[in-house]
Amino acid sequence: MSEKPEPAESALALLEYPNSYPLKVFGKHADDFESVVLALVRARCPQAEHIEVHRRCSKGGKYLALTLVFTVYSQQQLEEIYQDLYDCEQVVISL
Repeated sequence: MSEKPEPAESALALLEYPNSYPLKVFGKHADDFESVVLALVRARCPQAEHIEVHRRCSKGGKYLALTLVFTVYSQQQLEEIYQDLYDCEQVVISL
């Protein structure tokens, strides 16, 4: 009989915490998209004093890509941020 393989460890578990983390978030270009995304991140990461934001519009201007760089303090905190972004209707994808 063959042994069951070990479940793959999450890449987030391999990070050392606290860590400066670049988070990419894509959504439809709307006036409040950036503020909604920042509010979701700050709700789970209130100790992040500074969140560096880089913006890039798609060629046709329909989508906005945000790269947020901030300090994350635990794997659970990062997983909660990703879940909140997944649940947000304005977010198309987050990486």
